[in-house]
Amino acid sequence: MATSKSPSPLRVLTGITTSGTPHLGNYVGSIRHSVRQSVAPGVETFFFLADYHALIKVNDPALVQRSTLEIAASWLACGLDPERVTFYRQSDIPEIPELTWFLTCVTGKGLLNRAHAYKASVDKNTAKGDDPDADVSAGLFMYPVLMGADILMFNAHQVPVGRDQIQHIEMARDMGQHFNHLYGEHFTLPQALIDDAVATLPGLDGRKMSKSYGNTIPLFAPRAQLHKQIAGIVTDSRPPGEPKDTEGSALFQIYQAFADEAETAALRKAFADGIGWGDAKQLLFERIDREIAPMRERYEALLSDPARIEQTLLAGAAKARRLSQPFMVRLRHAVGLRNLGAQAARSVDKAAKGAGKPVFKQYRERDGQFYFKLLDGGGALLLQSLGFASPQDAGRAIGLLQQQGGTALGTLATQLEPLDAERAQAIAAALDRLAEDSEK
Repeated sequence: MATSKSPSPLRVLTGITTSGTPHLGNYVGSIRHSVRQSVAPGVETFFFLADYHALIKVNDPALVQRSTLEIAASWLACGLDPERVTFYRQSDIPEIPELTWFLTCVTGKGLLNRAHAYKASVDKNTAKGDDPDADVSAGLFMYPVLMGADILMFNAHQVPVGRDQIQHIEMARDMGQHFNHLYGEHFTLPQALIDDAVATLPGLDGRKMSKSYGNTIPLFAPRAQLHKQIAGIVTDSRPPGEPKDTEGSALFQIYQAFADEAETAALRKAFADGIGWGDAKQLLFERIDREIAPMRERYEALLSDPARIEQTLLAGAAKARRLSQPFMVRLRHAVGLRNLGAQAARSVDKAAKGAGKPVFKQYRERDGQFYFKLLDGGGALLLQSLGFASPQDAGRAIGLLQQQGGTALGTLATQLEPLDAERAQAIAAALDRLAEDSEK
C-alpha cells in the first residue's frame, strides 16, 4: 500500500533590486507584507538582494554597494529574522548565473522580444526615429531570464509581485516548462502572488512611486526630511473649507496604505468636510512617523555596523547554497555536463557480474530521531541524512531517492548532510543507478 507523502512547505521568494535607497513604496508594496508572511506556518521564505539586476540600470559601483547595505538594513529593521528565512545576496550564489545560461539556451528570442521593459525601450527609440535597439544592452534584453533563474533555482511556488510584474512570472513558467520538456521534471512552475490589499503607492508627483521617476520618499528619512517631503506632495488648489476628492488623491492613497479602516474613514470624512491641505499633510506625516519611527532607530544602528550585515548575508548565502549546489549538480547532469570518469566507472561497474549495488540503511539513534544512510556496493558511506521525527518520514525520503534518483537530492537538501559538488555528483550517479534498476 502506498504511503502518503508529508506535504512540503510552500516556498515564497521575494527580491528587491539594489539600485537606490528603499522608499515608502518598497515598504508597503513588498517589505511589510513579506516580513509578515515570513512568520506564517507552513511557509518557507526566500529574500534576496538583486544586485546583478542593479547592474542593468546602474553604472555607479558606490551606489550599488550603498543600496545593498541600505536595503539589507531596511529588511532587518522591519523585522525580518534571518534565522527563520533564507536571506541572501544574489551575487553570492554562483549557481544563479550558471542557471541563467541554461535557461538562455531553451528560451526563444521571440519571448524576450515581448518583455515590457525591452518593448518600452524599442517603442521610445522608434518614436524618436532612432534605431530600435539604440542604447539597449544585452543585459536589459536578458533581464527576464536572470529573473527566471532567481525563481526557478529555488523552485519557488509563489512570487509576490505587482500586477505590472506578472509577465516576468509567466515568462519564468515558460522557461521552466520548456526545460522540463527537454530534460525531465526539474522545476516547479511558479505562480504570481497578487495581494490587492498590498498598496502601490503614488509618489510626490502622483505617478507610481519609483526611483526611475525621482518621486520617492525614503523609507527611513529623518523626521525633518520626511515632514518636508510630505509637505511637497502635489495637491490641487482647492482652499480650506471646500470639499476635496479622495479619488485620485496621492495624499489620501498614501495615508490609506498606513491607516486602519477607522482612520481611513475619518480622513475621508475630513476630505468631504473641506480639510486644508496643510492639515491633511500633517495628519499623513504623523501617521507614517508613528509606524516608521521605532524601525528607524533599528535601521540606523544596523547601518552603522555594515560588517554585521555582511556576515548575515554570507550566512544566508551558505544556507541558500545548501539547496542550489546539489540542484545545479542535478541540472548539469540532466543537460549532459557530466564527469566522464564517473560515467566510465559506472559503465564498467554495471557490466561487472555480481557487483554490489548501493543500499539504504535506516536506523534510530539515542536522540530518538530516525536516520538513514546510503552505502555503496563496498559498504562505504555515500550519503547521510539528518534526523526525522518518525520512521515513516525517513522511509518516504528514501522512497523519493529510490524513485527519482539524483533528481531528489535538491528536493531533500535540507534533510541531508551538506554535500560538495564532487560528492553530490557521485551520489547522484549511484541514485540514478538504483532508480534505473527499480524500473526494470
